[in-house]
Order: sequence, then structure tokens, then C-alpha cells
Amino acid sequence: MAVAKLRQIRRRIRTVNSTRKITRAMELISASRIGRAQSRAEAARPYADKITEVIRNVAASVGGDIGHPLLEQRELRRYGILALTSDRGLAGAYNSSVLRITERRLREMRATTDAQRVFVVGRKGLSYLRFRRYDVARNFLGISDRPTYADADAVASAVMEAYVEGDVDRVDLVYTEFVSAGTQRPRIVQILPVPVEEVTAVEGAPAGPRAQYLYEPSPEEILGRLLPNYVGSRIYTALLEAAASEHAARRRAMKAATDNAEDLILVLTRVANQARQAEITTEISEIVGGAEALAAARAEQ
Repeated sequence: MAVAKLRQIRRRIRTVNSTRKITRAMELISASRIGRAQSRAEAARPYADKITEVIRNVAASVGGDIGHPLLEQRELRRYGILALTSDRGLAGAYNSSVLRITERRLREMRATTDAQRVFVVGRKGLSYLRFRRYDVARNFLGISDRPTYADADAVASAVMEAYVEGDVDRVDLVYTEFVSAGTQRPRIVQILPVPVEEVTAVEGAPAGPRAQYLYEPSPEEILGRLLPNYVGSRIYTALLEAAASEHAARRRAMKAATDNAEDLILVLTRVANQARQAEITTEISEIVGGAEALAAARAEQ
């Protein structure tokens, strides 16, 4: 029995050690990708800020009457939500945080709207929401790890098409904001209709006269071309933030798994040593007992 128990413990030690090597490798891979993903997210922010500034300048020349389908405020009867999740797991609470907010908002809107539709990025979100029997209008797979602007444009086009055609009256975006390698926050923001205050308010504008611009073509036409790019840039920035957050969450989860595996190996090694010691003690006892029995037999002769 002791020999069988010792073999079982050693087999488990080898299994845990193999798992530790895998989690350690995944931790290093995620750690190497965090910096690149963070750099891409930071590089995309100036473009988003600049296009917002341009839209505000053009909107100021148009005046208060800005007519565009993406700015149209409608009665909220059909609600849409865009959730950014990952294609792969082993990222701790990264996906569950986004899906928790998504599901909570869908339940809230179910009481006040006629229909709710979901646009989802990532296999994890798709499988979860389909299992929960939500109406998944569109899904986008294989882009969460390294999103490109073409990927963001495809997502934005699908969302804007659904909004312009009247399939949804509002679309919220749920993603994970990358604050630092140790901090990521799930957020929900409205992307459609584009909030008017975001394209008309000029934060921090200096007081006094402002420069007047001549536009060719008309400001309305320029604004009509810029607003879809604005929505696409917001989704692209969110995709980059989510990718960086995913790598950071996976690195943290894999580090915790590696540490737990090392602790478990220490415990199992201690148990194996105790089992081996008990086995040796048993063998010595058997040898001593056999020698005493043999000596007693010889004495009787």
C-alpha cells in the first residue's frame, strides 16, 4: 500500500510540474505582449483626440442644427450592446467582468424595451451569450488578440448599419479599459447615437474670438464623412485597450497558477518524503522482525 501511494504521489508531482511549465510559458508570452499592446493603444489615442477636435470645429461652424443619422435621437424601443471579450480563456476574471455588465444591462433594458440585440467580439462572449439564449445579431472572431483598424471598421460598419436601418435605437459599448499592467476596469459607454455633447462641446477652449474656416465641400458633408470615422476610431481604441487588458489579465492569472503549482509541488514533495520514510521504516521493521524470528528459531534448535 505504501509503495502504491508513493507512486501515485510522484505521478501527481510530475503532472503538476508539467502544468507549471505551461502556465509559466503562458505568463512569459503574455508579459511580452503587454508592452506592445499598450504602445498600440497609446498610439491610437492622438488620432481619436484629433478627429474629435476636427468634428467639434466643423460642428461649431454648422451651428446647433446638426442633422445626421448617427446623431438622431429616437425613442428607445430596440436596444443594442457591443461586448468586447477574448477568443481564448485562462485570463482570470477578464471575460466574466465584461459579460456580467453586459448581462446586467440587457436585463435592465428588457423591462423597458421591446427587443435587445447583442454584437459580440470574441469566442468566449459568443459561447456564453448563446448559451444564455440572447439574440446575438453579429459576432466577430479571431480579432481580440491583435486587432487592426480594418477589424474595427468591420465592427463599426455592422453596428452603424443596424442603427441606421432602425434595427436598434441605441448601442452601448462594453470593454475593459487598460489603466496599468496591474489595473484594468470594465466600462460601458454609449456609442450610438453619437452623444451630441461629445461633438459640440469644446473643452478647455480659450475665451475670445475663434478662427473662422472656409470648408469645401460644405461643413454638413464633411461632418457626414467624419462621424463614421469617429465611431470607428472609438471602437478601435476600445479594441486596443481590451487587447492590452486581456494580456495583462492572462499574465496575472498565469502567474497565480504558477505560484500555486509550485506551492502544491512543495506540499506533495513533503508528503512523498513522509510516505518514503514510512516505507523505509516498515522495511526496517520487517527486517528486524525477520531477524528476531530467525534467531528465536535457531535458539529452539
